[in-house]
Amino acid sequence: MKSLLAVLAVTTALTVPGLAMAREVTFTTTMRNYGGGGAYLAYYVTDAKGKYAGSLWMAGDKARYYEHMSGWYRATAGDTAEINGITGASVGAGRSLKIRLDLADALFDAGYQLHIDSAVEDMRDSPNDIIVPLTSNGSGQMAKGRRNIADFTYTR
Repeated sequence: MKSLLAVLAVTTALTVPGLAMAREVTFTTTMRNYGGGGAYLAYYVTDAKGKYAGSLWMAGDKARYYEHMSGWYRATAGDTAEINGITGASVGAGRSLKIRLDLADALFDAGYQLHIDSAVEDMRDSPNDIIVPLTSNGSGQMAKGRRNIADFTYTR
């Protein structure tokens, strides 16, 4: 049941009062100056066993490009229902994206990991450009990206 509540909180970025405690978490993602168009970013969570737990945010609104975020696409079987109501614009080279979400406290210090896949048109895709464990101690700690993302932090 605890896992179900965590998934509910993740997939809707909301919690039901009394069922789970949540707090606002700010994600800040800074893109490298890679010289291409806007990047699509998929933010999603896996549990301690590596199983997909839910989507948090999708930067980029054209579904035909979602398959290029192959980690997310594989985890969700390309199900765009996973991101209904949680999409925004793509993110330009050298720019930053800051999003605020209410996440269940149960996701922290319980083995969950945040993944960010990135894709830029006419450039190499980067599944798992960022993978960070969701921990209380990780709040405010910078993680370096592998390809399109320069760095990422979350604060609780």
